Amino acid sequence: MTTAREARLRRHWDEEAEGFDRHIAPLERRFLAASREWVADRARGDVLEVAVGTGLNLPHYRDGVRLTAVDLSHGMLDVARQKAGASERPIAFAVGDGQRLPFQDRSFDAVVCTFSLCGFIDHERGVSEMARVLRPGGALLLADHVASTNPLLRAAQWALEAVTIPLQGEHFTRRPRLAVERLGLEVVAAERLHRGLIERVHARRP
Repeated sequence: MTTAREARLRRHWDEEAEGFDRHIAPLERRFLAASREWVADRARGDVLEVAVGTGLNLPHYRDGVRLTAVDLSHGMLDVARQKAGASERPIAFAVGDGQRLPFQDRSFDAVVCTFSLCGFIDHERGVSEMARVLRPGGALLLADHVASTNPLLRAAQWALEAVTIPLQGEHFTRRPRLAVERLGLEVVAAERLHRGLIERVHARRP
């Protein structure tokens, strides 16, 4: 059942979809694109991308990947479909909530989620769902903006959340890696960049 908060988030991202790539372009070039490539390049086999958004990760996947992509927003998926059509990469798209993934246990060889867990109502539940649909030995591949290692920047992030969480559900001080570790997944590789503001994680389901 969709809650009022979930419906509000869906409307927000539907409204943002057409202009999203243009608005995010400066941040994308400076801070985000390299982590998208780091994450997507590690995906193999049957891959699920959770919260695919406008499809900014799509150019970074290797040939041969069998990709399924879900997003809460119809508008975001429409933009991602247009990009997929231009690239001729076969992708199965579906509307889906990352906190309640519509797939059976152990369905995928890899699950990807980039710069989206920051917007989940319950990001720990989202990470748990991603682990659930992974096959044994499968890769959980994440990148997100997280609480900075710099105390002054971290204080600014806390102040910013007072505005962004009520308006659009955007969190800046979460750290998904901790949820990954609590689930007992093995962290294969991880990096923090830009004074700890960006963290990318490659974990493996035992």
